[in-house]
Amino acid sequence: MTDAAISIQGLGKTYAGGKRALDGVTFDVPRGQIFGLLGPNGAGKSTLINILAGLVNRTEGTASIWGFDIAEHPRNAKASIGIVNQEILFDPFFTPIETLEIQAGLYGVPKAERRSMELLQAVHLADKANAYARTLSGGMKRRLMVAKAMVHSPPVLVLDEPTAGVDIQLRQQLWDYVRELNAGGVTVVLTTHYLEEAEELCDRIAIINHGRLITNEPTRALVGRAQEKVVAVTVDRDVAAPPANACFQKIVLKGERTLEITYAKDKVNAGEVLAAIQAAGLGIVDVSTKEADLEDVFLSLTRGEG
Repeated sequence: MTDAAISIQGLGKTYAGGKRALDGVTFDVPRGQIFGLLGPNGAGKSTLINILAGLVNRTEGTASIWGFDIAEHPRNAKASIGIVNQEILFDPFFTPIETLEIQAGLYGVPKAERRSMELLQAVHLADKANAYARTLSGGMKRRLMVAKAMVHSPPVLVLDEPTAGVDIQLRQQLWDYVRELNAGGVTVVLTTHYLEEAEELCDRIAIINHGRLITNEPTRALVGRAQEKVVAVTVDRDVAAPPANACFQKIVLKGERTLEITYAKDKVNAGEVLAAIQAAGLGIVDVSTKEADLEDVFLSLTRGEG
Protein backbone atom coordinates (compact mmCIF):
# COMPACT_ATOMS: atom_id res chain seq x y z
CA MET A 1 0.00 0.00 0.00
CA THR A 2 1.37 3.43 -0.93
CA ASP A 3 1.34 6.36 1.50
CA ALA A 4 -0.16 8.57 -1.22
CA ALA A 5 -3.91 9.06 -1.47
CA ILE A 6 -3.40 9.91 -5.16
CA SER A 7 -0.22 9.16 -7.10
CA ILE A 8 0.27 10.68 -10.56
CA GLN A 9 3.32 9.78 -12.67
CA GLY A 10 4.14 11.35 -16.04
CA LEU A 11 0.48 12.00 -16.79
CA GLY A 12 -0.17 13.46 -20.23
CA LYS A 13 -3.24 14.23 -22.32
CA THR A 14 -3.35 15.36 -25.94
CA TYR A 15 -6.80 15.95 -27.39
CA ALA A 16 -7.77 15.35 -31.01
CA GLY A 17 -6.46 18.28 -33.01
CA GLY A 18 -3.21 18.38 -31.07
CA LYS A 19 -4.25 20.38 -28.00
CA ARG A 20 -1.82 19.38 -25.21
CA ALA A 21 -3.79 19.69 -21.97
CA LEU A 22 -1.38 17.86 -19.64
CA ASP A 23 2.35 17.45 -20.17
CA GLY A 24 4.19 14.92 -18.01
CA VAL A 25 2.56 15.85 -14.69
CA THR A 26 3.98 14.01 -11.67
CA PHE A 27 3.02 14.49 -8.02
CA ASP A 28 1.58 12.67 -4.99
CA VAL A 29 -1.27 13.78 -2.74
CA PRO A 30 -0.31 12.66 0.79
CA ARG A 31 -2.97 10.82 2.78
CA GLY A 32 -4.86 12.81 5.38
CA GLN A 33 -4.10 16.26 3.96
CA ILE A 34 -6.13 19.04 2.39
CA PHE A 35 -4.26 19.46 -0.89
CA GLY A 36 -4.66 22.48 -3.16
CA LEU A 37 -4.51 22.13 -6.94
CA LEU A 38 -4.29 25.62 -8.42
CA GLY A 39 -3.74 27.16 -11.82
CA PRO A 40 -5.17 29.73 -14.25
CA ASN A 41 -8.19 28.94 -16.41
CA GLY A 42 -7.23 26.41 -19.07
CA ALA A 43 -4.18 25.21 -17.13
CA GLY A 44 -5.26 21.54 -17.17
CA LYS A 45 -6.82 21.12 -13.71
CA SER A 46 -10.22 19.94 -14.95
CA THR A 47 -8.61 17.53 -17.43
CA LEU A 48 -6.60 15.99 -14.59
CA ILE A 49 -9.69 15.64 -12.38
CA ASN A 50 -11.70 14.14 -15.24
CA ILE A 51 -8.94 11.55 -15.82
CA LEU A 52 -9.13 10.58 -12.14
CA ALA A 53 -12.94 10.37 -12.43
CA GLY A 54 -12.69 8.07 -15.45
CA LEU A 55 -14.37 10.59 -17.75
CA VAL A 56 -11.27 11.33 -19.87
CA ASN A 57 -8.68 8.82 -21.09
CA ARG A 58 -5.07 9.73 -20.49
CA THR A 59 -2.62 9.77 -23.40
CA GLU A 60 0.35 8.61 -21.33
CA GLY A 61 1.51 8.12 -17.76
CA THR A 62 -0.22 6.50 -14.79
CA ALA A 63 -2.51 7.52 -11.94
CA SER A 64 -3.63 5.60 -8.88
CA ILE A 65 -6.19 6.39 -6.18
CA TRP A 66 -5.73 4.87 -2.72
CA GLY A 67 -3.24 2.42 -4.25
CA PHE A 68 -5.52 1.34 -7.13
CA ASP A 69 -4.32 2.07 -10.68
CA ILE A 70 -7.17 3.79 -12.56
CA ALA A 71 -6.56 1.60 -15.65
CA GLU A 72 -5.87 -1.75 -14.00
CA HIS A 73 -8.41 -1.49 -11.16
CA PRO A 74 -10.98 1.10 -12.32
CA ARG A 75 -13.83 -0.09 -10.06
CA ASN A 76 -11.72 0.05 -6.91
CA ALA A 77 -10.21 3.38 -7.96
CA LYS A 78 -13.66 4.93 -8.56
CA ALA A 79 -14.95 3.53 -5.25
CA SER A 80 -12.07 5.30 -3.48
CA ILE A 81 -12.89 8.81 -4.70
CA GLY A 82 -15.81 11.23 -4.53
CA ILE A 83 -15.81 14.17 -6.93
CA VAL A 84 -17.76 17.42 -6.67
CA ASN A 85 -17.67 19.02 -10.12
CA GLN A 86 -17.87 22.72 -10.94
CA GLU A 87 -21.15 22.14 -12.78
CA ILE A 88 -24.24 21.42 -10.70
CA LEU A 89 -25.43 18.04 -11.98
CA PHE A 90 -28.47 16.14 -10.66
CA ASP A 91 -32.07 15.46 -11.60
CA PRO A 92 -34.17 18.49 -10.57
CA PHE A 93 -37.27 16.33 -10.06
CA PHE A 94 -35.76 14.20 -7.28
CA THR A 95 -35.71 15.33 -3.68
CA PRO A 96 -32.35 15.53 -1.86
CA ILE A 97 -33.06 12.33 0.07
CA GLU A 98 -33.98 10.52 -3.17
CA THR A 99 -30.85 11.87 -4.87
CA LEU A 100 -28.62 10.43 -2.14
CA GLU A 101 -30.49 7.11 -2.00
CA ILE A 102 -30.18 6.62 -5.77
CA GLN A 103 -26.48 7.55 -5.73
CA ALA A 104 -25.84 5.11 -2.87
CA GLY A 105 -27.63 2.41 -4.86
CA LEU A 106 -25.43 3.09 -7.89
CA TYR A 107 -22.37 2.50 -5.71
CA GLY A 108 -23.86 -0.71 -4.31
CA VAL A 109 -24.20 0.58 -0.74
CA PRO A 110 -26.62 -1.77 1.10
CA LYS A 111 -29.74 -0.02 2.44
CA ALA A 112 -28.79 -0.80 6.03
CA GLU A 113 -25.47 1.02 5.56
CA ARG A 114 -26.75 4.16 3.84
CA ARG A 115 -26.30 7.48 5.64
CA SER A 116 -28.54 9.74 3.58
CA MET A 117 -30.15 11.70 6.43
CA GLU A 118 -26.86 11.89 8.31
CA LEU A 119 -25.21 13.43 5.25
CA LEU A 120 -28.06 15.91 4.75
CA GLN A 121 -27.76 16.97 8.39
CA ALA A 122 -24.00 17.39 7.98
CA VAL A 123 -24.47 19.79 5.04
CA HIS A 124 -27.39 21.62 6.73
CA LEU A 125 -30.06 20.31 4.35
CA ALA A 126 -32.06 18.00 6.65
CA ASP A 127 -35.05 20.38 6.53
CA LYS A 128 -34.99 20.20 2.72
CA ALA A 129 -34.84 16.39 2.54
CA ASN A 130 -38.21 16.09 0.80
CA ALA A 131 -38.20 19.30 -1.26
CA TYR A 132 -37.65 19.09 -5.01
CA ALA A 133 -33.98 19.69 -5.77
CA ARG A 134 -34.93 22.32 -8.37
CA THR A 135 -36.34 24.52 -5.58
CA LEU A 136 -32.99 24.69 -3.74
CA SER A 137 -30.77 27.77 -3.87
CA GLY A 138 -27.39 27.65 -5.59
CA GLY A 139 -25.56 27.25 -2.29
CA MET A 140 -27.87 24.43 -1.19
CA LYS A 141 -27.33 22.62 -4.50
CA ARG A 142 -23.56 22.80 -4.06
CA ARG A 143 -23.84 21.36 -0.54
CA LEU A 144 -26.10 18.59 -1.87
CA MET A 145 -23.39 17.74 -4.40
CA VAL A 146 -20.85 17.38 -1.59
CA ALA A 147 -23.22 15.01 0.25
CA LYS A 148 -23.79 13.09 -3.01
CA ALA A 149 -20.03 12.63 -3.44
CA MET A 150 -19.77 11.14 0.07
CA VAL A 151 -22.57 8.51 -0.10
CA HIS A 152 -20.09 5.64 -0.55
CA SER A 153 -17.72 6.96 2.17
CA PRO A 154 -14.71 7.41 -0.14
CA PRO A 155 -11.32 8.05 1.51
CA VAL A 156 -10.56 10.78 -1.07
CA LEU A 157 -12.80 13.78 -1.87
CA VAL A 158 -12.09 16.10 -4.82
CA LEU A 159 -13.74 19.53 -4.72
CA ASP A 160 -13.58 21.39 -8.04
CA GLU A 161 -14.39 25.07 -7.40
CA PRO A 162 -16.92 24.10 -4.69
CA THR A 163 -17.64 27.60 -3.40
CA ALA A 164 -18.12 29.40 -6.72
CA GLY A 165 -21.21 31.56 -6.40
CA VAL A 166 -21.77 30.68 -2.73
CA ASP A 167 -22.22 33.46 -0.18
CA ILE A 168 -19.77 33.92 2.70
CA GLN A 169 -21.92 32.23 5.37
CA LEU A 170 -22.60 29.14 3.25
CA ARG A 171 -18.95 28.99 2.20
CA GLN A 172 -17.95 28.94 5.86
CA GLN A 173 -20.44 26.13 6.59
CA LEU A 174 -19.07 24.12 3.68
CA TRP A 175 -15.48 24.53 4.85
CA ASP A 176 -16.43 23.61 8.42
CA TYR A 177 -17.82 20.35 7.05
CA VAL A 178 -14.74 19.75 4.89
CA ARG A 179 -12.52 20.25 7.94
CA GLU A 180 -14.67 17.74 9.85
CA LEU A 181 -14.29 15.21 7.02
CA ASN A 182 -10.55 15.79 6.94
CA ALA A 183 -10.28 15.41 10.71
CA GLY A 184 -12.11 12.08 10.29
CA GLY A 185 -9.42 10.84 7.89
CA VAL A 186 -10.73 11.93 4.48
CA THR A 187 -8.06 13.29 2.12
CA VAL A 188 -9.36 16.40 0.33
CA VAL A 189 -8.17 17.79 -3.01
CA LEU A 190 -9.34 21.33 -3.65
CA THR A 191 -9.29 23.51 -6.74
CA THR A 192 -10.32 27.11 -6.17
CA HIS A 193 -9.92 30.60 -7.57
CA TYR A 194 -10.17 32.04 -4.05
CA LEU A 195 -6.48 32.03 -3.20
CA GLU A 196 -7.03 33.18 0.38
CA GLU A 197 -9.23 30.11 0.79
CA ALA A 198 -6.44 27.81 -0.41
CA GLU A 199 -3.92 29.56 1.83
CA GLU A 200 -6.12 29.12 4.89
CA LEU A 201 -7.23 25.53 4.26
CA CYS A 202 -4.50 23.64 2.40
CA ASP A 203 -1.57 21.81 3.94
CA ARG A 204 0.16 21.59 0.57
CA ILE A 205 -0.36 23.24 -2.83
CA ALA A 206 0.53 22.23 -6.38
CA ILE A 207 0.29 24.78 -9.19
CA ILE A 208 -0.29 23.77 -12.81
CA ASN A 209 0.17 26.11 -15.77
CA HIS A 210 -0.01 25.31 -19.50
CA GLY A 211 -0.46 21.63 -18.58
CA ARG A 212 2.80 21.44 -16.62
CA LEU A 213 3.42 21.21 -12.90
CA ILE A 214 5.40 24.30 -11.86
CA THR A 215 5.51 23.81 -8.10
CA ASN A 216 4.38 21.42 -5.35
CA GLU A 217 5.21 22.60 -1.83
CA PRO A 218 3.84 22.92 1.70
CA THR A 219 1.64 26.02 1.80
CA ARG A 220 3.81 27.90 4.30
CA ALA A 221 6.97 27.24 2.29
CA LEU A 222 5.23 28.39 -0.88
CA VAL A 223 4.04 31.64 0.68
CA GLY A 224 7.56 32.13 2.05
CA ARG A 225 8.88 32.22 -1.52
CA ALA A 226 7.49 35.72 -2.02
CA GLN A 227 10.48 37.98 -1.50
CA GLU A 228 8.78 41.35 -1.89
CA LYS A 229 7.54 43.05 1.25
CA VAL A 230 5.70 46.35 1.60
CA VAL A 231 5.97 48.70 4.57
CA ALA A 232 3.88 51.85 5.03
CA VAL A 233 5.65 54.53 7.07
CA THR A 234 3.87 57.61 8.43
CA VAL A 235 6.35 60.45 9.05
CA ASP A 236 6.22 63.57 11.21
CA ARG A 237 5.99 66.20 8.48
CA ASP A 238 4.62 66.75 4.98
CA VAL A 239 6.76 65.28 2.22
CA ALA A 240 6.97 66.99 -1.16
CA ALA A 241 8.85 64.15 -2.84
CA PRO A 242 9.76 60.67 -1.51
CA PRO A 243 13.44 60.15 -0.62
CA ALA A 244 15.54 57.73 -2.70
CA ASN A 245 17.69 54.93 -1.30
CA ALA A 246 19.37 51.87 -2.81
CA CYS A 247 17.58 49.57 -0.35
CA PHE A 248 14.15 50.55 -1.74
CA GLN A 249 12.81 48.62 -4.72
CA LYS A 250 10.04 51.18 -4.97
CA ILE A 251 8.79 54.10 -2.88
CA VAL A 252 5.44 55.83 -3.39
CA LEU A 253 4.00 58.84 -1.57
CA LYS A 254 0.49 58.03 -0.28
CA GLY A 255 -0.99 61.27 0.98
CA GLU A 256 1.23 64.02 2.40
CA ARG A 257 2.87 62.03 5.20
CA THR A 258 2.72 58.32 4.31
CA LEU A 259 5.44 56.55 2.32
CA GLU A 260 4.74 53.08 0.91
CA ILE A 261 8.05 51.28 0.43
CA THR A 262 8.62 47.97 -1.38
CA TYR A 263 11.83 46.08 -0.61
CA ALA A 264 13.32 42.62 -1.15
CA LYS A 265 13.24 40.86 2.21
CA ASP A 266 16.00 38.45 1.17
CA LYS A 267 18.39 41.41 0.72
CA VAL A 268 17.19 44.07 3.14
CA ASN A 269 15.49 44.00 6.54
CA ALA A 270 12.85 46.37 7.88
CA GLY A 271 15.36 48.02 10.23
CA GLU A 272 17.50 49.13 7.30
CA VAL A 273 14.44 50.54 5.52
CA LEU A 274 13.42 52.56 8.59
CA ALA A 275 17.01 53.74 9.13
CA ALA A 276 17.07 55.02 5.55
CA ILE A 277 13.91 57.05 6.20
CA GLN A 278 15.42 58.57 9.34
CA ALA A 279 18.69 59.28 7.49
CA ALA A 280 16.63 61.40 5.08
CA GLY A 281 15.74 63.62 8.05
CA LEU A 282 12.23 62.29 8.61
CA GLY A 283 10.82 61.21 11.99
CA ILE A 284 8.77 58.00 12.08
CA VAL A 285 5.29 58.25 13.63
CA ASP A 286 3.75 54.91 12.60
CA VAL A 287 4.68 51.75 10.70
CA SER A 288 2.54 48.99 9.20
CA THR A 289 3.57 46.07 7.01
CA LYS A 290 1.89 43.90 4.38
CA GLU A 291 3.04 40.30 4.34
CA ALA A 292 3.23 38.56 0.99
CA ASP A 293 0.41 36.07 0.46
CA LEU A 294 -0.36 33.16 -1.84
CA GLU A 295 -1.74 35.50 -4.50
CA ASP A 296 1.66 37.20 -4.84
CA VAL A 297 3.41 33.85 -5.27
CA PHE A 298 0.77 32.51 -7.65
CA LEU A 299 1.00 35.54 -9.92
CA SER A 300 4.79 35.58 -9.97
CA LEU A 301 4.99 31.85 -10.76
CA THR A 302 2.31 31.78 -13.46
CA ARG A 303 3.52 34.99 -15.11
CA GLY A 304 7.07 33.69 -15.09
CA GLU A 305 5.86 30.46 -16.69
CA GLY A 306 3.75 32.18 -19.29
